Amino acid sequence: MVKVAYTLIALYAVIVAVMYLAQRRLQYFPNTDFAEAASVGLPNIEQVSLKTADGETLVAWYAKAKPGKPVILYFHGNAGSIADRPGRITHYTKAGFGVLYVSYRGYGGSTGSPTEDGLVADGLAGYDWLVSRGVSADDIAVVGESLGSGVAVQVAGKRSVAAMALEAPYSSITDVAAGHYWWLPVRFLLKDTFDSISRIGDLKVPILITHGTTDQVVPFEFGHRLFEAANHPKRLIKVDGAGHDAIFDEATWTSALEFFEEVMGR
Repeated sequence: MVKVAYTLIALYAVIVAVMYLAQRRLQYFPNTDFAEAASVGLPNIEQVSLKTADGETLVAWYAKAKPGKPVILYFHGNAGSIADRPGRITHYTKAGFGVLYVSYRGYGGSTGSPTEDGLVADGLAGYDWLVSRGVSADDIAVVGESLGSGVAVQVAGKRSVAAMALEAPYSSITDVAAGHYWWLPVRFLLKDTFDSISRIGDLKVPILITHGTTDQVVPFEFGHRLFEAANHPKRLIKVDGAGHDAIFDEATWTSALEFFEEVMGR
């Protein structure tokens, strides 16, 4: 029995070591293929190149706002690429909003490999590029989808933004991972924690959180926990019966646009 116990302990230690070394492959699922905006039905979108503070080169797609409308700085989730989300950008631009889609490092057309610090640097590069193009901080609204909600929270903590919408956000990636990998000491192993709940209380910006109540990827409780920690003004939209796919629902996108117009006085 002792020998069996030692064997099981050794096997568990090997599994923990493998999971630790492979964790970013389990956290980020980039589509590295480069795509022109026109190839996914967006012929009027400008493709731009962004330089990050640590030397990476990013692909981004940009559409100017119509007069009097805000610009949305958009951060996508952990899978795919910006080329997988043409419907969202079309929805924004049809409403007159400007938009800047940032392709994270290691994702379609961008150099580097994804890490938490790296993705935040990418977000800041997008923000700073908008300002360099003459977009006022008062005209920038941030949207973060799933993993991108953690990027949005950190960018809003380092730069001035007018409003923020978070879709299927989390208190921290650590909380989410601990739920999925309950049999691992996740809280001691995770490198990229995206600890939004420790940061959101420092933000003085109108916040909208939208979350499906049956989300199995990022359970609703974590989004609700983040909402409770946020300052007013804030609003929570519970999408009853919806899962993680609520982030792809046009109603979610419309709610964000209406919220931005309301709190930004447009």
